[in-house]
Amino acid sequence: MSNIYVGNLSFKATEDDLRDAFSEFGTVSKVNIIMDRETNRSRGFGFVEMPDSREAREAIEGLNNQTIAGREISCNEAREKSSRDFGSAGDRGGGYSSRDRQGSR
Repeated sequence: MSNIYVGNLSFKATEDDLRDAFSEFGTVSKVNIIMDRETNRSRGFGFVEMPDSREAREAIEGLNNQTIAGREISCNEAREKSSRDFGSAGDRGGGYSSRDRQGSR
């Protein structure tokens, strides 16, 4: 299974738009455009899963820098989220560590 990151998506792009584009290169098992929780608007990126890694590589090569829904997208193999990917500074307690707090006492 190959997971493909698709960036620079138009806010008008739909999951069907991505499925149609990637299906030209092979079987697509899942499409997910990431939505903002507060506005329910696209965050401008998504993921496409393809079961065949050869087809996925061909899709990345064929669709990178191509236009979908009026905007040039970027495609590459998605990286696994590491333990260092915490999200925004607010998710980490304000962006400073307990060591910083101890030093300010």
